[in-house]
Amino acid sequence: MSIETFAILFVLFTFLVLLSGIPVAFVLSSSALLFSLIGFFIGLFDYSFLLAIPNRIFGIMTNQNLLAVPLFIFMGLVLQKTKIAEELLIAMNSLYKNTNGGFAISVVIVGSLMGASTGIVGATVVTLGLLSLPIMIKNNYPKDLACGVICASGTLGQIIPPSLVLILLADVLSSAYQQAQLNAGIFTPETVTISDLFAGAIIPGLLLPIIFIFYIKFLKIKNADPNPNIKKNDIKFISSFFPPILLIFIVLGSIILGVATPSEASSLGAVGSLLIAFNKSKLSFNIIKETSKETIKLTSMVFLILIGATFFSLVFRGLEGEELIHSLLSHGPENKYISLLITLSIMFFLGFILDFIEIIFIIIPLFGPVLFSFGFDPIWIGILIAMVLQTSFLTPPFGFSLFYLRGVAPKEIQTMDIYKGVLPFILIQIIAIGLVFLFPEIALILPDLLAK
Repeated sequence: MSIETFAILFVLFTFLVLLSGIPVAFVLSSSALLFSLIGFFIGLFDYSFLLAIPNRIFGIMTNQNLLAVPLFIFMGLVLQKTKIAEELLIAMNSLYKNTNGGFAISVVIVGSLMGASTGIVGATVVTLGLLSLPIMIKNNYPKDLACGVICASGTLGQIIPPSLVLILLADVLSSAYQQAQLNAGIFTPETVTISDLFAGAIIPGLLLPIIFIFYIKFLKIKNADPNPNIKKNDIKFISSFFPPILLIFIVLGSIILGVATPSEASSLGAVGSLLIAFNKSKLSFNIIKETSKETIKLTSMVFLILIGATFFSLVFRGLEGEELIHSLLSHGPENKYISLLITLSIMFFLGFILDFIEIIFIIIPLFGPVLFSFGFDPIWIGILIAMVLQTSFLTPPFGFSLFYLRGVAPKEIQTMDIYKGVLPFILIQIIAIGLVFLFPEIALILPDLLAK
């Protein structure tokens, strides 16, 4: 058996076992150890690659950028559990309730803001679904549109900073970019920072909700029966709207402008969310306890997957998998952009069965160095990946956001209503991806300006 065949079997075996439902971190590490053992006995694997694992794990646990992960998760959970995010949605509904498509527009705006504050797709879709779907149905909105706008708005947290996707993506992209430079003989490699990726995501992140709103306005939907229980109160509107918005801008601005590191800004966000909750008399010991427990669970999952992915990538590299991918991409399509489209398509379809964390930690270390050897800008690649994953989570029949909404939607909402509703928004997302693909300046203009 050739080493190339063995490497392909390793990848196929790993993905087949992932479908079994066994925790991803354990699948990645155990399959890597199993194939490294088999490969060693048949003379296809050098066990010295495994000697790098302790240093890799130590590097993960001491990575300053990854310190931002638990703190941003904590910030988002505080805003969710103290109902601050819900108050934001109610305030926006009161502002837009008598306008053309007003409730749907408020869902888009609040979905964008919640995405920026929580970064958790499931939490955003569930919250929007519970609060907005009954209101829109009562106001004679088409069921498919109501479902589509909630699912689409709930996924905006994948691309709008400070997104957890972008934080994790920046670290993995930076490693892959440095590896590509070292392979090319550049021994003082450049890095990709979180602030670079945040800056690159701002214009695409704003572009999507703006197009969503234009589409809703184009449909000319009237709010036929405004909810009498939602009345505009200027003082309540200001107190519900501005504190979380101010927090988001302070956190995001401090990172992009270089005033604070991502870990410092995330700690500011965590403290700020507690202060907002305390000021609204919503903070309690039980909320802090529950939020801390969920933060520990989610953070542990992220780091376990990252450690498992380290096992996987080291063994794959030891089996000359990187050379295999380079050969497939460079000797396959003649155009490097076709190779990029193939890679993005793989990530899109994997988004049906894997979480974004798993895709980032598994696929990018494999394909990233090869793509960067073609001369692609890592920031541009990162934004394209985030947008593709966002679209994948919205696409029937396996999109995660569809499952989240199905779980909280009332009985009169059919699954087909959800599928039909997301189709126009998927088309909008594809158009936005195409614009960023054809005009990289959309993602690169802000990072370039900040670098001057």
